[in-house]
Amino acid sequence: MQKLLLNDIAKGIGASIVGDAELTGVTIDSRAVNKGDLYIAIKGENFDGHDFAAGAVSNGAAAVMCHKDIEVDCPKLIVKDTQEAFLDFARWYRNLFNFPVIGLTGSVGKTTTKEMICAALSSELNTLKTEGNLNNQIGVPRTLVRLDSTFEAAVIEMGMDNKGQISVLSRCAQPTAAVITNIGVSHMENLGSREGILAAKLEILDGLRDGESVFLNGDDPYLMSAHIENHPVIYYGINNSICKYKAENIIPEGTSTVFEIHCGDDVYNVKIPTIGKHNVYNAVAAFAVATELGIAPENAIKGLLNYEPSGMRQRINKKGGITFIEDCYNASPDSVRAAINTLASFKGRRIAVLGDMLELGTVSDDAHRDSGMLAAKKGIDAVFAYGEKSVLTFLKAQEMGVSKAAHFNNQEKLAAAISDYIKPDDTVLFKASRGMKLENVIESVYKKLN
Repeated sequence: MQKLLLNDIAKGIGASIVGDAELTGVTIDSRAVNKGDLYIAIKGENFDGHDFAAGAVSNGAAAVMCHKDIEVDCPKLIVKDTQEAFLDFARWYRNLFNFPVIGLTGSVGKTTTKEMICAALSSELNTLKTEGNLNNQIGVPRTLVRLDSTFEAAVIEMGMDNKGQISVLSRCAQPTAAVITNIGVSHMENLGSREGILAAKLEILDGLRDGESVFLNGDDPYLMSAHIENHPVIYYGINNSICKYKAENIIPEGTSTVFEIHCGDDVYNVKIPTIGKHNVYNAVAAFAVATELGIAPENAIKGLLNYEPSGMRQRINKKGGITFIEDCYNASPDSVRAAINTLASFKGRRIAVLGDMLELGTVSDDAHRDSGMLAAKKGIDAVFAYGEKSVLTFLKAQEMGVSKAAHFNNQEKLAAAISDYIKPDDTVLFKASRGMKLENVIESVYKKLN
């Protein structure tokens, strides 16, 4: 964050102050205060940041934002609700900067697409991006207040699990362009239908000014049917001829993928250091955004070569002659389908370790059965299912003739079974929703290998 006076923030968001201070940063964690920070006392479900305000001041906070009467020996910014005021502050602060801000959402692939857009833009522009899973009503403002005069662009990921949330985030970030990767069935439990999910994702337009562009996956039937007014729509994809940016001649090369991007009469040869058709979509979206912003195509292509998987998203490790695909940050029917298709492209024995997909509501049973069916149809050699819901995956895989199918409710037994089964030249996929904590199983398998 660039230097600000507390008084300027108060004027910007319509708050009152006691005293004044020069601020050089923002934090909501009293334990992570740097000298000169504004400490924002957020009241959460399990804690109240006001209880830790004195500790934040003793750790170096120059001022405190609060909505309760607290005793602290420093200037105070007094608001009605600190969480709402943090959004107001971030929106006001973001408007101090005049450069491209890309807002991004979607059911599947938004984090990878965010990383690829950042990689492409960073070939020419110093680009801020959402870190980790900071894509909610606390995370987005935390990202925005990291802006300073050294940045030339930003990519802001926006997540949600219910209607209205993307609208709040988009109005806060005020993107100059928006990307929607696809419309899946994640959060069907809350939103009821894919039409409801589409409406929730389209809330990203609420923060855009008229005339600012929207990038949509042209192969997604729901996005293709979306009625969008006052914004140019730029389609990208693989199959639909309407797409301005279209990938063709996709060829896997080990742990990389090469393909062509066609745009009008222009053809660009692209290589990305990851696998799977779903990642081609992500890369084409990134190339489209970058080139529409004026990045030289050759530089955008070089930038995509620098892409690195984020967190536990399709990270590939090789141990003991075995290829492991760690893809257990999250899971939905679409991402599991993509992961199984990717696993099927490898040579040797293919083993799928599939955990529960959460928050699917009424489509949950069918989605888990479909995963087992797809594994069988793709010739996957073994399916190890984990979790209460994934027993349906196991049963369908077994019914469809997968040669080795098993189900577990215990991580230690699952890790032991995998370790006993795998051998050199195998490829093992780990895929589950984050709540299943499948990374614990991965760690146990690696320890047994060592």
